[in-house]
Amino acid sequence: MQNTVTQFDEVTAKCRQIFVDKMQDYGASWRIFRLHGITDQLYIKACNIRQLQTTGVSLVGDDIEGNLRAIINYGVTAIIQARHGYADSIDMSVEQATAIYDKVLLEAKELMVRKNHDYGEAWREMSREGIVDMILAKIIRIKTIIAHNGKTIASEGVEGNYFDIINYAIFDLIHYEQD
Repeated sequence: MQNTVTQFDEVTAKCRQIFVDKMQDYGASWRIFRLHGITDQLYIKACNIRQLQTTGVSLVGDDIEGNLRAIINYGVTAIIQARHGYADSIDMSVEQATAIYDKVLLEAKELMVRKNHDYGEAWREMSREGIVDMILAKIIRIKTIIAHNGKTIASEGVEGNYFDIINYAIFDLIHYEQD
């Protein structure tokens, strides 16, 4: 498990740096996203990965690892939006947004540790295609939950699905970095 924690930290450090760099460029412009919009961004990135896995060709230069990092960052921002609501303008400083980002990533890490304990790191035996399919399925689940005004009968809500998406994307990046 310690190796997984270290790998998690290495992957998320790169994602965090991208988040901070983009915050410097754009500010917290993502705060205008409602859950529909940010979930659509996740969907676009996951579909792009699936297309790249299927065809091996990108006409615009996207790569799978970059899309996975974007999924992680969009997943974190989706959780922030779910908790804080959307804004009509930039309402967080770089420092405020980064502190909240760090808190959400810590929660994702703690969840990963608990689930890895219970599931015996089964993700290490999953195919990359299976991981992306799981991410897509969770995105579609979120879209359905949002369409039901956030109400579920027997399922976890949107936040749990966003956390799972973050962790699956991290697992997939760990697979890529091990190759």
